[in-house]
Amino acid sequence: MNLRLAVFASGRGSNFQAILQAIAAQRLQAQVMVVLSNRAEAGVLQIAQVAQIPAVAIEEKRFTEFADYAHALLAQLTKHDVNFIALAGFMRKIPIEVVRQFRHRLVNIHPALLPSFGGKGMYGHRVHEAVLEYGCKVSGATVHFVDEEYDSGPPILQRCVPVLNDDTPETLAARVLAIEHQIYPEALQLFAENRIRVEGRRVKILEGNF
Repeated sequence: MNLRLAVFASGRGSNFQAILQAIAAQRLQAQVMVVLSNRAEAGVLQIAQVAQIPAVAIEEKRFTEFADYAHALLAQLTKHDVNFIALAGFMRKIPIEVVRQFRHRLVNIHPALLPSFGGKGMYGHRVHEAVLEYGCKVSGATVHFVDEEYDSGPPILQRCVPVLNDDTPETLAARVLAIEHQIYPEALQLFAENRIRVEGRRVKILEGNF
């Protein structure tokens, strides 16, 4: 699959940077066509501009109707000939029109081992605080399909990190983020190599030279 990516992000864009580095190192056969953010001041837009990638802020609050917001997103995806979406710290629910149009071509990365510690409101340090409070011995990151609900799409790739006795939300977050930067480009490359098959909720990875 010739991946023509749109990256959606709300923050500083570290996962987007990891994707760019993987492309530059030829570990990921993809092209980022556009970066979309719901925050005009998001750092990810500056990274895109430096990389000479179209960077667009579409703030939901500027639309009186949610359907108009969805149409604005779809218009940008069409304009830039996008065929795959990677969410990289995007802090807004994706409109159902986008989810349906990009079914099985829309993925997200979550800083925990789903289905644990996911769902509405579970993002950023809230996730790591919850992991520590629960007393988990491992945490990790999950690349998963996006569906109509928060963090409920089938997992594609997961990788664990240990939770240490002296961990704080900050130290655990740093360890998980390093794993995110590894597995997100790996997961996208699986799509580029046509090695993903979806059977119900099970995502099977076909053999290949990965």
